[in-house]
Amino acid sequence: MADLNTKKEDERVRYMDEQSTSMPDLTIGYGVFLFAWGIVAGLLSTTDSLTRFIPCLPGVALVVSGWLAKSNPERRKLWMHVAVTLGLITALLGTRFFMVMGDGLNLASGSMLMLFVSGSAYTGLCVRSFIQARKASE
Repeated sequence: MADLNTKKEDERVRYMDEQSTSMPDLTIGYGVFLFAWGIVAGLLSTTDSLTRFIPCLPGVALVVSGWLAKSNPERRKLWMHVAVTLGLITALLGTRFFMVMGDGLNLASGSMLMLFVSGSAYTGLCVRSFIQARKASE
């Protein structure tokens, strides 16, 4: 019986290790995506406004928080909560799309839509991961 409990505990620890490294990796990847999108969209844009580079801001912050979560396991929970907050802010930045969608789809509105959809999806994945981590620790 003790051997069975030890096996279950080993499986739980292995699952937690896999989950705890996959979300920081996803966070870093999503941050790189946002940064790259911001640079490319900013360079393709015809406007001189610095707002064209807005996706770069949460992108850099997400890369930093993902890297800190990955490199500092005892503070991983803190940095992943920072990351999910940044994901939510990213989604909120994209809600402006609904104010300008009547003007048609262009580079700026497409970027807003991308922020809304990807920020919402990332936030949902983080929340799902938090729920799974909580259940696995019980």
